[in-house]
Amino acid sequence: MNIFRFVGDLSHVFAIIILLLKIWKTRSCAGISGKSQILFAIVYLTRYLDLFTTYVSLYNSVMKVLFLAGSGATVYLMYVKFKATYDHNHDSFRIEFLLVPCALLSLLINHEFTVMEVLWTFSIYLESVAILPQLFLVSKTGEAESITSHYLFALGSYRALYLVNWVYRYMVESHYDLIAIFAGIVQTILYCDFFYLYITKVLKGKKLQLPA
Repeated sequence: MNIFRFVGDLSHVFAIIILLLKIWKTRSCAGISGKSQILFAIVYLTRYLDLFTTYVSLYNSVMKVLFLAGSGATVYLMYVKFKATYDHNHDSFRIEFLLVPCALLSLLINHEFTVMEVLWTFSIYLESVAILPQLFLVSKTGEAESITSHYLFALGSYRALYLVNWVYRYMVESHYDLIAIFAGIVQTILYCDFFYLYITKVLKGKKLQLPA
Protein backbone atom coordinates (compact mmCIF):
# COMPACT_ATOMS: atom_id res chain seq x y z
CA MET A 1 0.00 0.00 0.00
CA ASN A 2 1.17 3.52 -0.82
CA ILE A 3 -0.42 6.94 -1.25
CA PHE A 4 -0.76 6.58 -5.03
CA ARG A 5 -2.65 3.30 -4.80
CA PHE A 6 -4.80 4.62 -1.95
CA VAL A 7 -5.79 7.80 -3.81
CA GLY A 8 -6.33 5.71 -6.94
CA ASP A 9 -8.73 3.44 -5.04
CA LEU A 10 -10.57 6.48 -3.66
CA SER A 11 -10.87 7.89 -7.18
CA HIS A 12 -12.27 4.55 -8.35
CA VAL A 13 -14.85 4.45 -5.54
CA PHE A 14 -15.69 8.11 -6.19
CA ALA A 15 -16.34 7.32 -9.88
CA ILE A 16 -18.79 4.56 -8.96
CA ILE A 17 -20.59 6.82 -6.46
CA ILE A 18 -20.86 9.61 -9.05
CA LEU A 19 -22.39 7.21 -11.56
CA LEU A 20 -24.89 5.70 -9.14
CA LEU A 21 -25.98 9.13 -7.85
CA LYS A 22 -26.33 10.41 -11.41
CA ILE A 23 -28.64 7.55 -12.38
CA TRP A 24 -30.64 7.62 -9.14
CA LYS A 25 -31.15 11.39 -8.90
CA THR A 26 -32.09 11.88 -12.56
CA ARG A 27 -34.04 8.59 -12.66
CA SER A 28 -32.33 8.02 -15.98
CA CYS A 29 -29.30 6.26 -17.40
CA ALA A 30 -29.21 8.35 -20.58
CA GLY A 31 -25.66 8.91 -21.78
CA ILE A 32 -24.30 5.88 -19.91
CA SER A 33 -23.12 2.79 -21.76
CA GLY A 34 -24.74 -0.32 -20.33
CA LYS A 35 -22.23 -2.40 -22.26
CA SER A 36 -19.29 -0.77 -20.50
CA GLN A 37 -21.01 -1.41 -17.18
CA ILE A 38 -21.51 -5.08 -18.06
CA LEU A 39 -17.82 -5.34 -18.93
CA PHE A 40 -16.82 -3.75 -15.62
CA ALA A 41 -19.12 -6.17 -13.78
CA ILE A 42 -17.39 -9.07 -15.54
CA VAL A 43 -14.02 -7.57 -14.60
CA TYR A 44 -14.88 -7.48 -10.89
CA LEU A 45 -16.54 -10.89 -10.87
CA THR A 46 -13.56 -12.63 -12.46
CA ARG A 47 -10.99 -10.70 -10.42
CA TYR A 48 -12.56 -11.05 -7.01
CA LEU A 49 -13.61 -14.70 -7.01
CA ASP A 50 -11.05 -15.12 -4.23
CA LEU A 51 -13.07 -12.89 -1.88
CA PHE A 52 -14.20 -15.84 0.24
CA THR A 53 -11.08 -17.98 -0.16
CA THR A 54 -8.16 -15.57 0.29
CA TYR A 55 -7.94 -12.92 3.00
CA VAL A 56 -5.38 -10.16 2.46
CA SER A 57 -6.62 -7.36 4.70
CA LEU A 58 -9.84 -5.69 5.83
CA TYR A 59 -9.15 -2.82 3.43
CA ASN A 60 -8.70 -5.22 0.53
CA SER A 61 -11.91 -7.11 1.31
CA VAL A 62 -13.96 -3.93 1.75
CA MET A 63 -12.77 -2.60 -1.61
CA LYS A 64 -13.66 -5.86 -3.33
CA VAL A 65 -17.17 -5.78 -1.86
CA LEU A 66 -17.62 -2.11 -2.84
CA PHE A 67 -16.62 -2.74 -6.46
CA LEU A 68 -18.78 -5.86 -6.78
CA ALA A 69 -21.80 -4.20 -5.15
CA GLY A 70 -21.34 -0.97 -7.09
CA SER A 71 -21.11 -2.64 -10.48
CA GLY A 72 -24.02 -4.94 -9.68
CA ALA A 73 -26.18 -2.00 -8.58
CA THR A 74 -25.31 -0.06 -11.73
CA VAL A 75 -26.25 -2.94 -14.03
CA TYR A 76 -29.50 -3.43 -12.10
CA LEU A 77 -30.46 0.24 -12.37
CA MET A 78 -29.68 0.34 -16.07
CA TYR A 79 -31.24 -2.91 -17.21
CA VAL A 80 -34.11 -3.27 -14.72
CA LYS A 81 -35.25 -0.23 -12.74
CA PHE A 82 -34.61 2.48 -15.35
CA LYS A 83 -34.53 0.27 -18.43
CA ALA A 84 -36.88 2.59 -20.34
CA THR A 85 -34.27 5.39 -20.27
CA TYR A 86 -31.41 3.26 -21.59
CA ASP A 87 -30.21 4.33 -25.05
CA HIS A 88 -29.94 0.98 -26.88
CA ASN A 89 -29.59 2.60 -30.29
CA HIS A 90 -26.42 4.56 -29.58
CA ASP A 91 -24.90 1.97 -27.24
CA SER A 92 -24.07 -0.34 -30.13
CA PHE A 93 -20.45 -1.30 -29.55
CA ARG A 94 -19.83 -5.01 -30.23
CA ILE A 95 -18.38 -6.12 -26.89
CA GLU A 96 -17.62 -9.62 -28.18
CA PHE A 97 -14.74 -7.96 -30.07
CA LEU A 98 -13.27 -7.13 -26.65
CA LEU A 99 -14.27 -10.24 -24.68
CA VAL A 100 -12.91 -12.85 -27.09
CA PRO A 101 -9.42 -11.31 -27.66
CA CYS A 102 -9.01 -10.67 -23.91
CA ALA A 103 -10.00 -14.26 -23.13
CA LEU A 104 -7.56 -15.68 -25.70
CA LEU A 105 -4.76 -13.38 -24.56
CA SER A 106 -5.27 -14.38 -20.93
CA LEU A 107 -4.89 -18.04 -21.92
CA LEU A 108 -1.69 -17.32 -23.82
CA ILE A 109 0.00 -14.73 -21.59
CA ASN A 110 -0.37 -15.14 -17.83
CA HIS A 111 1.79 -15.63 -14.75
CA GLU A 112 0.54 -19.15 -14.06
CA PHE A 113 -1.82 -21.41 -15.99
CA THR A 114 -4.38 -21.96 -13.23
CA VAL A 115 -8.08 -21.10 -13.24
CA MET A 116 -7.81 -18.26 -10.72
CA GLU A 117 -4.69 -16.77 -12.30
CA VAL A 118 -6.11 -16.90 -15.85
CA LEU A 119 -9.34 -15.27 -14.66
CA TRP A 120 -7.36 -12.55 -12.86
CA THR A 121 -5.31 -11.94 -16.00
CA PHE A 122 -8.48 -11.85 -18.12
CA SER A 123 -9.93 -9.19 -15.78
CA ILE A 124 -6.79 -7.06 -16.12
CA TYR A 125 -6.88 -7.20 -19.92
CA LEU A 126 -10.63 -6.58 -20.07
CA GLU A 127 -10.53 -3.63 -17.68
CA SER A 128 -8.02 -1.88 -19.94
CA VAL A 129 -10.58 -1.71 -22.78
CA ALA A 130 -13.91 -1.83 -20.89
CA ILE A 131 -14.39 1.93 -21.25
CA LEU A 132 -14.40 1.76 -25.07
CA PRO A 133 -18.20 1.31 -25.39
CA GLN A 134 -18.70 4.40 -23.20
CA LEU A 135 -16.30 6.50 -25.27
CA PHE A 136 -17.95 5.14 -28.43
CA LEU A 137 -21.37 6.17 -27.09
CA VAL A 138 -20.18 9.69 -26.27
CA SER A 139 -18.66 9.94 -29.73
CA LYS A 140 -21.91 8.84 -31.40
CA THR A 141 -24.13 11.19 -29.40
CA GLY A 142 -21.68 14.02 -29.85
CA GLU A 143 -21.45 15.15 -26.23
CA ALA A 144 -21.54 14.10 -22.59
CA GLU A 145 -23.28 15.62 -19.58
CA SER A 146 -20.97 17.23 -17.03
CA ILE A 147 -21.73 14.58 -14.42
CA THR A 148 -20.90 11.81 -16.90
CA SER A 149 -17.65 13.61 -17.70
CA HIS A 150 -16.78 13.78 -13.99
CA TYR A 151 -17.39 10.03 -13.75
CA LEU A 152 -15.09 9.32 -16.68
CA PHE A 153 -12.40 11.63 -15.33
CA ALA A 154 -12.46 9.97 -11.90
CA LEU A 155 -12.29 6.54 -13.54
CA GLY A 156 -9.39 7.56 -15.76
CA SER A 157 -7.57 9.16 -12.82
CA TYR A 158 -7.80 5.88 -10.92
CA ARG A 159 -5.91 4.05 -13.64
CA ALA A 160 -3.35 6.83 -14.14
CA LEU A 161 -2.63 6.83 -10.39
CA TYR A 162 -2.20 3.08 -10.46
CA LEU A 163 0.50 3.50 -13.11
CA VAL A 164 2.31 5.90 -10.77
CA ASN A 165 1.82 3.27 -8.06
CA TRP A 166 3.64 0.70 -10.18
CA VAL A 167 6.53 3.10 -10.83
CA TYR A 168 6.75 3.81 -7.09
CA ARG A 169 6.70 0.11 -6.21
CA TYR A 170 9.44 -0.63 -8.73
CA MET A 171 11.65 2.16 -7.32
CA VAL A 172 11.01 1.39 -3.64
CA GLU A 173 10.30 -2.36 -3.58
CA SER A 174 11.91 -3.49 -6.87
CA HIS A 175 8.54 -5.09 -7.62
CA TYR A 176 6.71 -4.93 -10.92
CA ASP A 177 3.98 -6.77 -12.83
CA LEU A 178 4.37 -6.47 -16.59
CA ILE A 179 0.81 -7.61 -17.33
CA ALA A 180 -0.73 -4.99 -15.03
CA ILE A 181 1.65 -2.29 -16.25
CA PHE A 182 0.96 -3.02 -19.93
CA ALA A 183 -2.81 -3.06 -19.40
CA GLY A 184 -2.61 0.14 -17.35
CA ILE A 185 -0.69 1.93 -20.09
CA VAL A 186 -3.25 0.85 -22.71
CA GLN A 187 -6.13 2.02 -20.52
CA THR A 188 -4.50 5.38 -19.77
CA ILE A 189 -3.80 5.98 -23.47
CA LEU A 190 -7.50 5.45 -24.22
CA TYR A 191 -8.31 8.24 -21.77
CA CYS A 192 -5.72 10.75 -23.02
CA ASP A 193 -7.98 12.47 -25.56
CA PHE A 194 -10.77 12.62 -22.99
CA PHE A 195 -8.45 14.08 -20.32
CA TYR A 196 -7.46 16.88 -22.69
CA LEU A 197 -11.08 17.71 -23.53
CA TYR A 198 -12.11 17.50 -19.86
CA ILE A 199 -9.46 20.00 -18.78
CA THR A 200 -10.02 22.41 -21.69
CA LYS A 201 -13.82 22.17 -21.84
CA VAL A 202 -15.59 20.77 -18.76
CA LEU A 203 -13.49 22.59 -16.16
CA LYS A 204 -14.31 25.81 -18.00
CA GLY A 205 -18.03 25.13 -17.79
CA LYS A 206 -18.46 23.90 -21.36
CA LYS A 207 -19.98 20.63 -22.56
CA LEU A 208 -17.60 17.83 -23.46
CA GLN A 209 -17.68 16.75 -27.08
CA LEU A 210 -15.67 13.93 -28.59
CA PRO A 211 -14.88 13.90 -32.30
CA ALA A 212 -17.13 11.49 -34.22
